[in-house]
Amino acid sequence: MTAISLPVLAQMAAPPSSYMPVVDKESFNTTLKRMRAEKSDIIKRHKTLLNQRYDLSNRPVQGVTMSGGKAVQGGVRVKLPRGTTWDQLARMSPSEIKEKGLWPEGFYPLPHPNQNEGGMLFPQFHIDEVKKLEGRDLTRFDLDFVLPDEFLPEFPPPIFLTTRPDLGDVSQGKLVNLTNYYDLFNGILNPKQLEGLRLLVTPFPQQQFNATWDRRSVKPSQGVACFDCHVNGHTNAATHLVGDIRPQKHRHRIDTPTLRGVNIQRLFGSQRALKTVEDFTEFEQRAAYFDGDPVIATKKGVNILERGSQVHFMAELQELLDFPPAPKLNLLGRLDKNMATEQELRGEEIFFGKGQCAVCHMPPYFTDNLMHNLRTERFFKPKMINGRLASADGPIKTFPLRGIKDSPPYLHDGRLMTLDDTVEFFNIVLGTQLTEQEKKDLVAYLYTL
Repeated sequence: MTAISLPVLAQMAAPPSSYMPVVDKESFNTTLKRMRAEKSDIIKRHKTLLNQRYDLSNRPVQGVTMSGGKAVQGGVRVKLPRGTTWDQLARMSPSEIKEKGLWPEGFYPLPHPNQNEGGMLFPQFHIDEVKKLEGRDLTRFDLDFVLPDEFLPEFPPPIFLTTRPDLGDVSQGKLVNLTNYYDLFNGILNPKQLEGLRLLVTPFPQQQFNATWDRRSVKPSQGVACFDCHVNGHTNAATHLVGDIRPQKHRHRIDTPTLRGVNIQRLFGSQRALKTVEDFTEFEQRAAYFDGDPVIATKKGVNILERGSQVHFMAELQELLDFPPAPKLNLLGRLDKNMATEQELRGEEIFFGKGQCAVCHMPPYFTDNLMHNLRTERFFKPKMINGRLASADGPIKTFPLRGIKDSPPYLHDGRLMTLDDTVEFFNIVLGTQLTEQEKKDLVAYLYTL
């Protein structure tokens, strides 16, 4: 009979825990070697999943661009189950789709590229630019960002300020960071706002990027900044896992939401329902940066922000970030009939009528500032997908649709690549029975918001 050591026996008998281990189980060099060896298989597995779910070919929409000029990808990219059509699925009941196993793979929750590990992961274009400007390296030795750049927001994105709409894009086409924020914004922001911006572009220790052995950067790291994910107050689609769910297989992947228009929002965090941007800012630094574990945060160097000044300054700056211009919308958020095309006007009629979109997404900012549970679990049986248990999502906040074409991919976890995918998804979830032409008209309308 093979003898089993006491440490192994203890590990085998350990009950589930909400806490991460504080004491390192192996040296950094051992971790580095082990995870580098596993990296290629993990990336291959995630790429295989993406290609099974989606058509990721480069097919931009003619004549449609994001606010800074980047092409917008169009068409339905979610692949259908063999032998079915979108119209057939839309006519089926949730129980019928569930029983026949016909829920499209691209409509299931999307796992983190390495769900079992998780953590902040940045697109390569952002890693390269930060390294060039600051010498700070956001490369992870265990994982790469593999979603094609064509399906991500433009980089760097424009910045529009509620206080200075006359200036247009105040970023001047640059990635705002510690080396240039003062030159770009001195004379435009007041001293409190300028200090808030400094804090938003200052890197602080984070779960994967810190100075301890338990990190995922080769060298000890200064950390990450708020604007590393919310680039220029918008987003670069950096991904992470929510910090407030356990165990790991239930944790939702995050597609970083834009900060544009937070001044009109009343809920923050896709599911947390934090009530102010101050709460959100403090929560991110104290908890989300460290997977919601205050014990591990202390070990890695948590940055405790002072609520009365620093948090206030950061929030004041965030609340200046405006939506991009929408020249075809009037003061009440409706299309100007003298500027809109016939197709866009038909799409608006569907949005407020048959499509039922406006029930949650009300103008002028196209949100009701509430939480809604889509109960997509009606359509499928729970299953494991690369370490993620696809089951009930629960209630999700209603994100504003203003400027939506600038923020791919879509849904809280980024499972939908295009707005066409989003329309197909809600056509089935809401049972709206839209025709093919109605769906195209609705997408054309969404491009105007």
